[in-house]
Amino acid sequence: MSDSDLYATHTVENQPQVLLPYNLWSADRMLVHAVQQNHSDLPTSTLTDFGNIAGDQLMNAGELANKNKPHFQPFDRYGRRIDNVEFHQAYHELMREAMTAQVHAYSWKNESTTGSHVIRAALLFMHSQADAGTTCPLTMTHAGVAALRNAPDLPRYWADKVISGEYDPRSIPASQKRGITLGMGMTEKQGGSDVRRNTTRADIQADGSYRITGHKFFFSAPMCDAHLILAQSTKGLSCFLLPRILEDGSLNHVRIQRLKDKLGDWSNASSEVEFQGATAHLVGEEGRGVPVIIDMVSLTRLDCMIGSTSLMRQALVQALHHTQHREAFGAKLIEQPLMKNVLADLTLEVAASLALTMRVARAVDLAKANQHEAHLSRIATAIGKYWICKRTPAFVNEAQECLGGIGYVEENILPRLYRQAPLNSIWEGSANVQCLDVLRALRKEPEAINALFVELQKAVGKNSAYDKHIENLKAAFDEQETLEIRSRLLVEKMALALQGALLLNADDKDMAEAFCLARLGKQQGLVFGTLPASVPFDEIIQRGILEN
Repeated sequence: MSDSDLYATHTVENQPQVLLPYNLWSADRMLVHAVQQNHSDLPTSTLTDFGNIAGDQLMNAGELANKNKPHFQPFDRYGRRIDNVEFHQAYHELMREAMTAQVHAYSWKNESTTGSHVIRAALLFMHSQADAGTTCPLTMTHAGVAALRNAPDLPRYWADKVISGEYDPRSIPASQKRGITLGMGMTEKQGGSDVRRNTTRADIQADGSYRITGHKFFFSAPMCDAHLILAQSTKGLSCFLLPRILEDGSLNHVRIQRLKDKLGDWSNASSEVEFQGATAHLVGEEGRGVPVIIDMVSLTRLDCMIGSTSLMRQALVQALHHTQHREAFGAKLIEQPLMKNVLADLTLEVAASLALTMRVARAVDLAKANQHEAHLSRIATAIGKYWICKRTPAFVNEAQECLGGIGYVEENILPRLYRQAPLNSIWEGSANVQCLDVLRALRKEPEAINALFVELQKAVGKNSAYDKHIENLKAAFDEQETLEIRSRLLVEKMALALQGALLLNADDKDMAEAFCLARLGKQQGLVFGTLPASVPFDEIIQRGILEN
């Protein structure tokens, strides 16, 4: 025996190969099924082409962009204030490919085509699996169009260049760029979600612009070409478009104080800023800032649902890949009964979240022409944002356990997904804010709750556990005086009812029956992997496995 053989202690066996690049659209039957349930005429080449890029090139870019965080440069070498944030080239690659694929604007460029919000949701779903950080500026740019439509006096290039599809990171006036991005700055130190406590001041100038003085505690994606902000004018809280670079090429008077040192979302920059007489332009009517941003916020909340569901989907992909190729106690992990329970439960969660997310996207898509869909989107967005985003951290942690210790090591994607998982439950209104929003809809818009129950009624009679759940849900509204303190449980029941209805009305009996038995029939515990023994585990798990 040679010395090299004598000391050979590192033969690697019983370890999966690294997951190879795959098409995030064509290989994902769960995504394809959910999209087809809500839109029949699919632009297959658009989805397939981006799925191929996202599952290979952008996966690598996402890794690099998160390992190389943005760097704040307040001054140039001569001491001039530049307030620049430098990004790794991988960040720019992610933004460029996403905007080329219209992740930020597909629904606006195809607004006259039914299903455009559903297709755009699928594009964002794929991109977010590669990198969730860049979904922040993509989301804000997409949602900002809804606000800009309240500002007919703004030069047309603002809206046109948002939708143009070109990523142009140069620090030049927006009028000279091939495409622009939008950020948001709504919250302040003293107010948070209570934006009416904002103290930032807006003073009108002789030329009709406004001078902004104050601060924002969260100013997302500070390198965007402009930000939609809230400030107090003489008529109350108003919405403004605040450019980063003014038309003469000078830097607007927005001073970045620092970048946030965040738990996750490392590829993206979030900042604290001060406005020192910054120039801005009114969006909508003075004193009507909150109504202006409502449509925008509903779109960003839908993106929170998309983003959280995508994180769960990628975590499930990683768990399934590992357990298919790792043996323990004489069999593949995926063949072990208890692991089957865990994997099937995780697969159910993704299927239910995808169903609800894409249904909300369809409601948003149809809202302008259909009152039922408009009311449904109003309430279902808050319900879905609450439930899906709250489920994600525990889900990703369970997927990590499927990998064991490797799932806790930064060499794979799961630690990044875990750091990212809590973000969407906090951003755009925390869980309590979503529940209060649902209650507000119940009290001020009775059409919203009617639309919800019209949707739920479509599945009545298809499953006894579901029918019983709907009866209990209706009874939960009886004690009006305690609704607020019970609102988390009430919204949870609404979410589960919607998910159950959507699965029952789809064409996957195994998935629907298992979901209703476990989630609505209460035949499971409080953690994943506690499904009843009668569930068809193998059939459900197969839905989540990637197709070759």
